[in-house]
Amino acid sequence: MSVAKKTSPAIKTVFKKIWPTLRVVLSILLLAKAISHIDWPSLKTALPQLQPAWLILAIIFLLIGNACAGYRWGNLMKAGGFKRKLKKFISLYFAGSLINQGLPTTIGGDSYRAVAAANKANSARDTFSMPEMSINEIESPTTPPRLRKSFFIVGLDRTLGLAGNSLLGAIGLIIGGATLSPWASNLGWLLLIIMVLGASMIAFSLQYPSLVSLFNRIMAKFGMDDVLIVTRKAWGFPRIAFQLPFAILIHLFALAAFWACLKACGINAPIESLTIGMPALGLLLMLPISISGWGLREATLSATLALWGVDSGITVLASVSFGIVTLVTYLPGAISLLQRRRQDDLSTKH
Repeated sequence: MSVAKKTSPAIKTVFKKIWPTLRVVLSILLLAKAISHIDWPSLKTALPQLQPAWLILAIIFLLIGNACAGYRWGNLMKAGGFKRKLKKFISLYFAGSLINQGLPTTIGGDSYRAVAAANKANSARDTFSMPEMSINEIESPTTPPRLRKSFFIVGLDRTLGLAGNSLLGAIGLIIGGATLSPWASNLGWLLLIIMVLGASMIAFSLQYPSLVSLFNRIMAKFGMDDVLIVTRKAWGFPRIAFQLPFAILIHLFALAAFWACLKACGINAPIESLTIGMPALGLLLMLPISISGWGLREATLSATLALWGVDSGITVLASVSFGIVTLVTYLPGAISLLQRRRQDDLSTKH
């Protein structure tokens, strides 16, 4: 028994050490797969004709979409009692997204903004340490209630994002699923109905006294006996009737940004191809198998858009452009990161 207990931490330690390398290898393999069928002569012709104006438009679309996402999260945090200005929450959102550019999933950036937002707005020193925290640590009984609540609200924000992405994918299957399979459109309708009914059940359950009482008791066990109001703001009725369309709109801005990258490469892809490809990519990016989506994005979108006759090489070029544009979009988040670094230096001196 003792041998097993000693072995398990050792395996975890080894896995943590080799996993970053494995992610890099997987990203390279996926990228190699994406470019394996490229028509290099046509790509060589398209590259000099790249139109920067469309890339600037893509940056604008992503800036608006991410500002909207930060606005949604900021409003949830304010409803949860976190006293900061909305522009500060939006800044933290961009900072977290910038951190995600070097990580396999959104967990790292989510952890950053949850911990940063949980720290007192006017405190000279951080209440909670930043690097050690992970989203899994909310299960620890020693985690302070304020930090638990911050992670919980980040989780609520992510559920709305996932719902918006999935609804957009269902709509995409409805309008363009016939290209994939005869039954794909019906699947889209089925998914749409299930998600709308599911969201409605959650919304109305948050009004039902006995279920609300059960929810409060469960949350109280985690030291979060005051999160009902923010949960209702995210999923309650009638707020959900606004939250879901707003979540879809945020993902539509990302879709529009990739469409602009395709236009920069001289391609006008059918909208139904993007309403299927982008949500599928959004779901795949939740898997920790690549570095910030590199390789996975190119392989997924080139395979999807090829069904509509879009040249794979041009799609890869547009996807790489989208990755660079995304990184540029999140650069404003560096301001928040630099400000915190400055605070850490001042705290160390004192």
